[in-house]
Amino acid sequence: MRVNFVLSEVATGLRRNLTMTVAMILTTAISLGLMGTGLLIAGMISDMKEIYYDKVQVSIFLADDVTDEQRTAIEQELSGSPEVANFIYETRDEAYERFRQQFSQQPELVENTPADALPESFRVELVNPERYEVIAAEFPNGENGVDQVRDEGDFLDRLFSLLNGARNATIAVAVVQALAALLLISNTIQLAAFNRRNETNIMRLVGASRWYTQLPFILEAAFAGLIGGLLAAGGLILTKVLFIDRTLAGPIKAGIIPPVEWDAIITNSVVVSGVGVALAAVAAYVTLRLYVRL
Repeated sequence: MRVNFVLSEVATGLRRNLTMTVAMILTTAISLGLMGTGLLIAGMISDMKEIYYDKVQVSIFLADDVTDEQRTAIEQELSGSPEVANFIYETRDEAYERFRQQFSQQPELVENTPADALPESFRVELVNPERYEVIAAEFPNGENGVDQVRDEGDFLDRLFSLLNGARNATIAVAVVQALAALLLISNTIQLAAFNRRNETNIMRLVGASRWYTQLPFILEAAFAGLIGGLLAAGGLILTKVLFIDRTLAGPIKAGIIPPVEWDAIITNSVVVSGVGVALAAVAAYVTLRLYVRL
């Protein structure tokens, strides 16, 4: 009977404050959806780092007037460096052939680029791609036959910095929305408690505990948080089906962007749903303890 009474009180409270309950659910869903999106972006950034940083190479471009002795000295220094995992030497002809293959879809660019425009180079794989500065220091630009040292990781750092900024911005908006949701939950609980103050006062007079009178309000908030979390989870599923798997199908198939697996969607959905229930329940409990005498 007590369980049935509590559940009936929860249903009554949700019906009485239907408009505010819907607003609370939608606000919670938006904030949790943004949080889930931020988690997905963070996962994609981590996967992209594993993909790209493992392929990062340092290119040591040789000067036009490099001598055989200088070239041999560079090769010997690379062979003896503990920072170097592997390296290859690329002649001008090999560099031009690779350039033609890379830009085969732009024939005008290939035609207007002379065969001797690309320098010979050493393409170096590092043991730790983030220690590019060590190689740059060993082979200063403009000295000993070296024209310049270029690190592909520099571009990746800028790319990941941009992606990290997008992730942080998404999470920041999610935090602001979460604060709005918590304030709305607090106001809704205060209003619900005020509307049912006579019933709760009578229950306290006949011996009901404070926890028993507060439980229906906490469950109302937790239920709204759960619905908001489920809506956010549905948004994550739609994002994968309609955007990631369709719009980004080409880059994913080409290996440019890592795929988002269903286990990541399920895990994030469980997380955002749990966070929605926990935040709503805690907000309701704190509100009842601080602002409402039940």
